[in-house]
Amino acid sequence: MAKDTAKTKSFVLRIDTKTMELIEQWAADEFRSTNGQIQWIIDEALKRSGRKK
Repeated sequence: MAKDTAKTKSFVLRIDTKTMELIEQWAADEFRSTNGQIQWIIDEALKRSGRKK
């Protein structure tokens, strides 16, 4: 996922173990880091909801 700006904000995210395992596998399947996959999921959700163009 290309970043719009060079600035990022860090924060702690709690995810249950099973969900995290599924995200990690999904990331591996698509040759992304786990962090990159979570960013992609959030970005896609924002686009689909009309909150991001």
